[in-house]
Parts: sequence; C-alpha cells; structure tokens
Amino acid sequence: MTDITTDADEAGFASDLTQSNTLGESIRAYVSRVRGGDMGALPSIFGLVVLFIVFGIANDRFLSNLNMANLAAQSGSIIILTMAIIPVLLLGEIDLSAGVAGGVSACVMGLLIVKHDQQWWIAVLAALVTGAVIGFVIGVLVAKLGIPSFVVTLAFFLGLQGATLKLIGEGGSVRIDQPVISGIANNNMSVMWGWISAIAVIVVFAALRLLRHRRKVSQGLQHQPFAVVVAQVVALAAAVLVVTDVLNQNRSVNVNFPISGVPYVIPVIVVLLVVWTLILSRTTWGRHVYAIGGNAEAARRAGINVDLVRISVFMACTAMAAISGIVEASYGGKVSTTSGGGNTLLYAVGAAVIGGTSLFGGRGKASNAIVGGLVIATIVNGLGLLAQAAYLNYVVNGVVLLLAASVDAISRRRRSATGLG
Repeated sequence: MTDITTDADEAGFASDLTQSNTLGESIRAYVSRVRGGDMGALPSIFGLVVLFIVFGIANDRFLSNLNMANLAAQSGSIIILTMAIIPVLLLGEIDLSAGVAGGVSACVMGLLIVKHDQQWWIAVLAALVTGAVIGFVIGVLVAKLGIPSFVVTLAFFLGLQGATLKLIGEGGSVRIDQPVISGIANNNMSVMWGWISAIAVIVVFAALRLLRHRRKVSQGLQHQPFAVVVAQVVALAAAVLVVTDVLNQNRSVNVNFPISGVPYVIPVIVVLLVVWTLILSRTTWGRHVYAIGGNAEAARRAGINVDLVRISVFMACTAMAAISGIVEASYGGKVSTTSGGGNTLLYAVGAAVIGGTSLFGGRGKASNAIVGGLVIATIVNGLGLLAQAAYLNYVVNGVVLLLAASVDAISRRRRSATGLG
C-alpha cells in the first residue's frame, strides 16, 4: 500500500533522498524507474513526436509557422482545463462538470461586459468567483455528504448547461469584442518582447536550478549531478528558443499584412504552469493533495484535514476552469449555450491521462497538461488539415486515450510489483 512519503516523492518533496550523485547513477536510476513502471510523460512525448512526424509528412502545411501559431491558440483552453483537472485526479476524484463550469463562468463574464458595461477585469474577477463558488458547492457535497464525485459532478454537468441556456437564451450567444479578452488567443506579442520573454524564462529557470543545486551541495544533501542540471537547462533553452523563433517569423499569407510574434495565450499558459508547479511541489497544500490521493485514511491519521483539502481542490479546479472558459471565448469570439460542453471535458481528462497523470490518484504534475493537451490538439489540428471525416477525430482520440489509460494501469501494476508504489 502506498504511503504518504511515497506519494510526496512525485511532487519532489523527497527528491533529496532519492536522487543520485553521479551522472551514471542518475541514468541507471532513471532507467530503473522506467522499467519499474514510473514512465511519467515519456510515452506522451514519444507520441507527440510521432504525431508531428506523421502529420508533417502527410501535409506540408502542418509544420508551417501559421499552423504552429494556430495550434498554440487551439490548444490553450484544453491545456488550461487539463491543469484544472489534474489536482482533482491527484485526489483520486473526478470532475465531469469542469468544462461547463468554465462555460458558465465565461458566460457571466460576457454578460457583464456586453449587457452591463462592466470593465473587463471586473467581469473576469466575477467569472473566477463564479467558478470558485461552483467548486465550493461540489466540494462540500463530496467531502461532507460523502456523495461520489462522479455523481455530483455529473449532476452539475447537466444542471450547469441549463444555467447557461437560461442566461443566454436558447440558440443564442454573447459576442466577445472586448479588446483585452479577445486579444488573449488572437493577438501576439511584439517580436522584441517575444525574445525578451524567452530569454527571461531561460535565465530564471537556469538560476533556480543552479541555486537549488548549490544549496543541496552546501547542505550535504543528495543531489543531481551538475551535468544533469546543465542538460535540463540546455534542453529547456533549446525548446524555448526554437518555439520563439518559429512564432516570431512572419506567417501571414498576405504580404501587405505581416503577422508575427508569440501569441499571448502562451505566456498565460507559462505563468499558470509555473504557479501550479510551485503550488503542487513546494507547498504544504500540495503535499497534502498527493498524500490524500495516495492513501486518504493514512493522511487523515497523519492529521491532514482531508475534507478541507478536497473542498479547496474542487474550488481551485473550477476557478481554473473559468480561465479556460475565458480563453475559449477569446479564441471563438463568443460564449454560446454549448460553451464547455460536448467533448471539452473528455479532451481535458484524456489530455491529463495522456500526459502522465494517474487516474488512480497520487501521481501526476502540472506539466502533464502541456504534453497531453498538445497531443489532443495536434490530433484535431492534423486531421483537420488532412480533411478527414469528422468521426476520425473521435476514433483516434478514443484509441489514444485507451492506450494512455492502459499504460497507466500497466505502470501502476509494475510499480506495485517492484515496490515503487
């Protein structure tokens, strides 16, 4: 049975005890973890590379600068909603209403802007509060009344769609023309600020990694070899610079109207990723989330207020879902009665599992949302460019999700057999 310490390892709390001092030991330890079933996001990264190769060969427009920018904008709401779902999955729970909760929250924002002439930031704040209130009610029903989260969130999934229909009206929609909101998914940073932001991200990441390494060395704690730290910095720098270079190039099909720059949705995702990574890996609350997901009863006996953590997780989920709804409204230019419905939630859960988050609770991290969300968005984008029948989107995504769930189940069994949790 998994204990609290093992679950905390996934967040990085016990890394001081498990990391190796030499490069060879680190490589052998990583290979051992993979063989033991702790593959993390490795399968999804491999799958993403395969998808890029296949779609790139099948259609020369797929790897174009224009399509890469479109892919970033298309994946934004999915990635953010996946980040929202991950803490709930870490608890071993599910929130089927997160997508429509984001839709209702975006609807509140749109109505405040369009019909009540409110400032955009007031409308956004109201959307976040709406999402948090929905999560609070869900959390209380799950934690205090003991109703399974599947049942509660399914009921909210149905009920919140009715709420959106009531607010907007049957068959209606609310146009989002506010410049700041519409610019999130449709406007770009200047080329100069794109490069400045890229360099800032690299410098900050490198500084944090090097300072952490130095602190562990000075305190005599076990630590990663310096070569591994450097490799991590170089890998991130290469990825950031390549993406920035691609997006900063002119991608307009009209020579008279150049389009270049990093879409604003990307820095929004980066900020949310950093915030959630720090929360889950460097706070007591994050430690408690992993502990409850691994063994709720052991966590309760350790003095953790399980009910309070559960309520707060559902609140955080639906508040983040509100941000996803806002980004979706920005990309589509409107909020409609179907916002957040349909396959939105299924894509998010699928992206989380594909990215490496376990459906069994206790394992996963915020960065899983990036890779998983990109896999889902790439499939939709690539099949769209190939002009394939719409049903293939459902079939391919279903197969990919089933494969990811199978990998998760097999990995869990192998970790249990090898004593890795």
